[in-house]
Amino acid sequence: MSPVLINWLLFSALVLLWGTSFLFTSLAVDSIPPLIIVFVRVLLGAVTLFLVVSYKGLRLPRELKAWGAFSLLGVLGNLLPFFLIAWGQQFVNSGIAGVIMAVMPLITILLAHYFIEGETINRFKLAGFATGISGVVLLLGPVFGGSRQEILGAAAVFFAAGCYASNTIVARRLPNYGPLVTGAGVLISSVLIALPFWLLSVTNTDIEQISTISIAALLWLGIGPTGLAALVYFLIIQRAGPTFLSNINYLIPAVAFFAGAFFLGEKISVQSLLALLIILSGIGISRLRA
Repeated sequence: MSPVLINWLLFSALVLLWGTSFLFTSLAVDSIPPLIIVFVRVLLGAVTLFLVVSYKGLRLPRELKAWGAFSLLGVLGNLLPFFLIAWGQQFVNSGIAGVIMAVMPLITILLAHYFIEGETINRFKLAGFATGISGVVLLLGPVFGGSRQEILGAAAVFFAAGCYASNTIVARRLPNYGPLVTGAGVLISSVLIALPFWLLSVTNTDIEQISTISIAALLWLGIGPTGLAALVYFLIIQRAGPTFLSNINYLIPAVAFFAGAFFLGEKISVQSLLALLIILSGIGISRLRA
């Protein structure tokens, strides 16, 4: 099998893992509190990456500076967005959540202009950002006419996209400990930070009310979109580079959108489909060279 074909197979696997995470989050949050979802996701992901790091003979750093960096990345890249997405998906469907998340690279462009040297906004980036935001406004039009909970749910997912964008910026300004070591360190830090919140939530949860489907969905969220996806992500970075991987921003929202419709029976409206196309067009415009 050719290396190029392997790269595309890995890429496709990552699109499916991350794109369907919104579907499985909807199933999990149906009977499991968001804080428990967050903890189990990072726990299973941490175990997966720790085993890989150990197998490869890599060592986690011991200095406090490294673990401070891992903790910051864990909060911005795992704990806050995982919680906000799970909480928000109690009130908005998985397809809408996936499309809202498509604005992440556009928010990154805006933040990079202020915090990363050499990442100045040009006319294409600005036009792409404006186009993407107009798509979000179109998407959320019906939500703003709905209940207060729907508005808060959509806002939570939008802020989760902001967390991921902030995490991208922060990661570029911190020391590089290598992708696998960083990934494992970030998830281990996430587990330690989330532990007290999990204990608080689990003691106030009626375990008997949790459905088998929700449990299965949560286990897969931890093993697949968190643990396995991290491994595939690092493999693609090593084999094909970040530019190749950046194409994923076009496909994850589409997979989330149609997976929710196909498997959960979520309604596909012309307005939401048009909003998806506008947001993806915004991403495309932002990547044009000045």
